[in-house]
Parts: sequence; structure tokens; C-alpha cells
Amino acid sequence: MAVTLDWKTGFEIELMAPPGLSRRDLAQAVATRVGGTVERFFHPQSEPSAVEGRPVFENLTPGFRVRDGEGAWIASFVDDLTLQRDLDRERVPLAGWRRIVADDGRLLRLVERHCDPDAESDRTLEPLATLFGTEAQRHEAGMVRVVDANGRSVAIDAPLPGERERPCEIVTAPIETDHAAVLERLLGEARALGFTVPIEGATHVHFDGEALCSARAITGLVEVWTQHGAALKRLVGVNPRCVRLGDWPAGLAELTGSEAFQAMAWAEAKAALGAVGLSKYCDLNLANLLTGRPEKHTIELRVLPALQEVEPLMAAAALFEGVLGWCRDREPGEAAPHSLVDLLIQSPMDETARTHWLQVVRRENAAIA
Repeated sequence: MAVTLDWKTGFEIELMAPPGLSRRDLAQAVATRVGGTVERFFHPQSEPSAVEGRPVFENLTPGFRVRDGEGAWIASFVDDLTLQRDLDRERVPLAGWRRIVADDGRLLRLVERHCDPDAESDRTLEPLATLFGTEAQRHEAGMVRVVDANGRSVAIDAPLPGERERPCEIVTAPIETDHAAVLERLLGEARALGFTVPIEGATHVHFDGEALCSARAITGLVEVWTQHGAALKRLVGVNPRCVRLGDWPAGLAELTGSEAFQAMAWAEAKAALGAVGLSKYCDLNLANLLTGRPEKHTIELRVLPALQEVEPLMAAAALFEGVLGWCRDREPGEAAPHSLVDLLIQSPMDETARTHWLQVVRRENAAIA
């Protein structure tokens, strides 16, 4: 099934390295193929905290960025803390694999700016200690702690827990053309090394958001997803073990359904959306449209299962490209298509993908009947 995408699109594909390998091995394999290089970097993440008064711990974990021979970014290979159940937590940490933890993300931005991700593990935080006018404190358990002049903890560098080198989220550079070929080169390397689909795995697709930056388009998107989101998720087979999914805040549909919102220019509509409480941790992430970060000005689809084969990944991406295209092209006041079949027919998508998904829906309907 040869499917073509028209939108500039980025992919985040969650995989698991086999025991004994790591995401760095996949990064190196890709770099070798493209005649490029691997750069180690600090990858920021957050995780829930059991410490009272600290809802989350901010983390920096080892990430690996691949550039081609001309220096262009190809993809990054990073950890994802939601991937847990495939791992042996009792496994001894690998030498050189460490994480930096703090209870304030702003402190870790200082680490990213002033510390060297390639430094010897027990020396990484020394520049941070210098900023605070103290010295790094080393402990027998392998931890390195930085405190301020009053002895309050700033950050801790510690061995990465067992097998956390194995989770591998492939984060592609934005792809404008030949999406299938680009994805196959990455996923082909992963399959060759024995990478597998994680138990909690998902695939996220970032669609360039510029064409959806209007109250009219966002109104259509909220209406379409409210009406057909559950059916679309069933169609693509969302992983029930995937975490950090969920609905939009209740006030979003009320806002976008109002005549006042629909009459707003984008700057005004953007401010109104910012007051609703949007989060990235939902089925369809609109928050990136509000951040002002040009490198991630996207609508992020988070409901696809982890996929190692390009064909189903392209078909799923084309399905949602079509849905977003309907929202982009929607006339003011135009209602969302009544049925899922009508939505598939009216959405501007690759014809091969349209035929595929119509067949899937019809098979489902026939099985119910």
C-alpha cells in the first residue's frame, strides 16, 4: 500500500532495544549509514514524585542526535520514562549511563547550558557547582550532589536505573517529502538490530500547525474530534496500556462552540485557548500551537500504537492528515460530517489511504451487523 503525505510532519516512534543493546547503538547504526555523526545531549523529561510538596522530578537522561555528513539533523534517539514494563529494574546500571535530577526544571536548563554531556560521569555537574559557589559532593553510592551556599539541594547526578538504556524513542527531524522512504531507513535499522514494540508503546505524529491557526479551523477540529475521536482511535487501534492520554479540558468545546470565539482573529483566539488549561498529555495535543516555539509549532496526534512497519504508520498518518485537512478547508459554520464514512469521504487524503480506511470501517460495520 503506497501512501503519500503532503504535510510537513515529524514522528516520535517508541521502541525497545533488545537486552544488551541501547538507543545509542541504533543511533550509531543510522549515523554509519548516512556517513554522519552521533552527538550525545541532555534529554529533558519529567516523572511523578512521591515526595510531599514535589509533584514531579525533572530529569536529564542521555540522548543521541544523528547528523548527516553535511551537519543536517536526521533524528534523535531518546529515553521515554513511560516505557517501564519491558525492563529488568534490578539490573545493575551500565557504566557511563546516568541521569541528572532536580525538582525545578529551571535548574536543569542551567545544566543543559553550562555542563558537558560528554564529561566523565562524576565531573558532569562541576560547572553547575561553580555557578552556585560550591563544590560537587560525591557519595559512595555513585551519586554526585550539588548544593547551594546554604546547603540546599540543587541537582543530583546518579547512575541510570537498570536497563533504562534500552527504551528508544526515535524523534525524526520534520519530513517534508518522501516520508515513507525516510521512515523506512530509520525503522529498517531498528528491525535489523532486533528492536521491538514496547508494552506501553505509542507513536506520536506532529503535523505542521500553521494551516490550522484560525478560530474556524480549531472550531472544526474540536467538533470533529468530539464527534468522531472515539471511532478514529478504535480504527487505528490505540494501545490500551499507553499512558499520558486523555480528553481535552471540558471548557474547550464550550469555548470553541461560542459565536464569540468563532469571530476572533487568531491572536485573540490563541489567548482564549491559553486560558482553557490545555495540556500536551491528551489524545490530540493543541498546546504546541500556543507556546511560541517555532521548532514545535504543531498539532500532535498521540493515539497511534507503537509501529515498526512503515505501511501502517503511513496509512494512519494519512488518515489524520485528511481529518486535519477537512478542518483547514472547513467553511465558516460548516458542521462536521455526520458519520465516520462521510468524514473519510469528505476529507482530503491520499486515495489509497481513503480506500483502505473505508474498507476497514465497512468490515467493522458488517461484523456488527
